Amino acid sequence: MSLPCPTRTPLDALVDAVAEQGIGVFPDFFSTSLIAALRDDVHALPQHQLSPAGIGRDLAHQTNSRIRTDKTCWIDGHSRPQQDYLALMAEVQQQMNRQLFMGLQDYECHYAQYQGGDFYKKHLDAFRGRSNRRLTTVAYLNPEWRAQDGGELLVYEQQGKHPIQRVLPRAGTLVCFLSERFPHEVLPARRTRLSIAGWFRVDGPLG
Repeated sequence: MSLPCPTRTPLDALVDAVAEQGIGVFPDFFSTSLIAALRDDVHALPQHQLSPAGIGRDLAHQTNSRIRTDKTCWIDGHSRPQQDYLALMAEVQQQMNRQLFMGLQDYECHYAQYQGGDFYKKHLDAFRGRSNRRLTTVAYLNPEWRAQDGGELLVYEQQGKHPIQRVLPRAGTLVCFLSERFPHEVLPARRTRLSIAGWFRVDGPLG
């Protein structure tokens, strides 16, 4: 008599994808209620809290409109939707550490708003040995997004020459990948596009 296989959860699928391919794309990872609450949370932000996004860290941080033109606001858990999102990411962190021994110790994330024409050129979130970012997450908040709306996430193989994933920023989708391994870019959006970009970190030098 064979025993029933344990049910695989979305978190299990996420861990498996990172372990096997280093990247996973998961439509409908988030509940519609959480996505709607996060979208309302962005819309409630005073406009001055959404500031032009920069590149680099600390003293090297600067804005460069030739590389990216989106606006961002860091998520600090001050609202209930933010708390719920951070709690879910804490579950992801726990599973990654438990099953893959990744040693993730911290998570940072921000809202990103792309208006018509905004983009983010090809880049890496972390350079090998020079950053403590290990795992990147991108969550999308955009209902009824169509291919003609643009704003796709284009993910490349490690050498950055050939795209391996083209992701429409549809509400509820989660993308997760190893930060040091996959160059990626955001193609120009043709309507307002909302997302949450985040990074799990470990101890080490900041990049």
